[in-house]
Amino acid sequence: MFLELKAQATSILKEAIRKVGFEVEDSELQFETSPHADLASRAAFRLAGIHKQNPKELASRIVSAIEIPDGSYIGKVSAAGPYINFFAGRHYLDRTVTSVRGEKEKFGCGAPKDRILLEHTSANPNGPLHVGHIRNSIIGDTLARILRRAGYDVEVQYYVNDMGRQIAVVSWACERFELDLFRKSDSAIADVYIKANVELDKTPEYIKEIDALMEKVETGDVRTIERFDKAVSLAVEGIKETLLRLNVVHDKFVSESHFLKSGAVHDIVERIKATGRTKMDKGALVVDLSDYGYEKTLVIQRSNGTSLYTTRDLAYHEWKAEQADRIIDVFGADHKLISGQLRATLNSIGIKEPEVVIFEFVSLPEGSMSTRRGQFISADDLFDRVTKAAFEQVETRRPETSAEFKKQVAEMVGVGAVRYDIVRVSPEKSTVFNWKEALDFEKQGAPYIQYSHARACSILEKAKEEAAWNPAEEINPSLLIEDSEIDLIKKMATFDSVIDLGARELKPHVLAIYARELADAFNQFYRFVPVIAAEDENVRAARLALVDCARIVLANSLDTLGIGAPESM
Repeated sequence: MFLELKAQATSILKEAIRKVGFEVEDSELQFETSPHADLASRAAFRLAGIHKQNPKELASRIVSAIEIPDGSYIGKVSAAGPYINFFAGRHYLDRTVTSVRGEKEKFGCGAPKDRILLEHTSANPNGPLHVGHIRNSIIGDTLARILRRAGYDVEVQYYVNDMGRQIAVVSWACERFELDLFRKSDSAIADVYIKANVELDKTPEYIKEIDALMEKVETGDVRTIERFDKAVSLAVEGIKETLLRLNVVHDKFVSESHFLKSGAVHDIVERIKATGRTKMDKGALVVDLSDYGYEKTLVIQRSNGTSLYTTRDLAYHEWKAEQADRIIDVFGADHKLISGQLRATLNSIGIKEPEVVIFEFVSLPEGSMSTRRGQFISADDLFDRVTKAAFEQVETRRPETSAEFKKQVAEMVGVGAVRYDIVRVSPEKSTVFNWKEALDFEKQGAPYIQYSHARACSILEKAKEEAAWNPAEEINPSLLIEDSEIDLIKKMATFDSVIDLGARELKPHVLAIYARELADAFNQFYRFVPVIAAEDENVRAARLALVDCARIVLANSLDTLGIGAPESM
């Protein structure tokens, strides 16, 4: 709805500016949110600077030339110094209520757009996902959900490293040590991987065996490839289980080895050589990207002729470029340099570059994590801990409910707490995940938003029981005139613009912030305005419809965040 309001304001303002003798592009209107209006424009600032006029006087002249057409969402326009302020009219408020009620789960969805291929997580299959990995998963999955709601056709991929050095170590370890078949498969892989690294540190001569395995894989040795595949499959099986528990689903798992077997790695190396950028450095083949601003060269072939993860990643990106209109990668901060070099190399051979979302790391109060050293807390362990604590909270708050109810709500609240607390922080900022704070109902995290949704459901259920509301009956939204009612309607109306912003800037945290603010607006409304107890039955019906609208938009927001919306808590 807000996007339509902005579109109408754009049209009205451009026409008024033309009337006073100027021409502007949409981008020059410089709209922004304001505490003093629903929408404010800085166009007078820009025009006054260009045409040497007083911005305050110019703003007044433009406002005087504005004509608001019948049926517009704009109620009035005024000048405040050099700002041009737009205020939503009654039609906008009423239309928002009817749109939410009519569109339900489709409310906030954009028109069909391009096809996007989004890659995220892609953790090495040498053990279970840990807390450091899941920020990638949560950011990537939430972005995919936002982009889909914005109208994009999104395919989500996991790029499986099934042939690098770490996988050679895993394969070597599986032959050397016995797997604990009673452990979750990825945890069993981590156990032997950690043991293998201890052995390799003690006896460096074993590294030659690792190198030999890598060479055999590159030359297509069937038995070695089968060994690698078996180890990787076990790890990926466990990783998929963890991702599903986190409510993260990938559409496709793409194996790194595919691009070696298909000849794509050889082909892309030859194309890079043809640019004249390559040279030999200590026996290795490297790419000179100094004209792109990178002093450090990019190694694409080892001295023994084997390829690197980066080389195979270049081939993967060439393949991805053929599959979609846009490519998006979600990488940790340690990939900042290599992702820049990858983009530059692709650009140098005329291949579409990916858009890259770089995120800083998440840690626990206990400190940082390393799978190689065995210093990590797995995502599964974290979920178990958080879910147990959530169960205790539900048991305290709702002791009369069944064990099954407590378990279902605890799972929903636990996973929601993890996802929300991680995604609410802008990707470029590092964060420490404190699970106790994430579960605090008073901290306005996921449990607070979920509880707001459950409260709306409870109000509506009570109204039905008391025969105070029929959801199918027509209501008069113009009866919703209290400040808290209008604030709630306006907050719901901005849902589409938040989705649009998150999709354009690839920043999922804006939706997390919005969901909390929406819950605030709903709780403020319910605190100050009687709903079921309203004396006038028409006002009561309108307010119950507003509660239903809040329930719908809260549910849509939570769903787009990948978080469950319980009807009772």
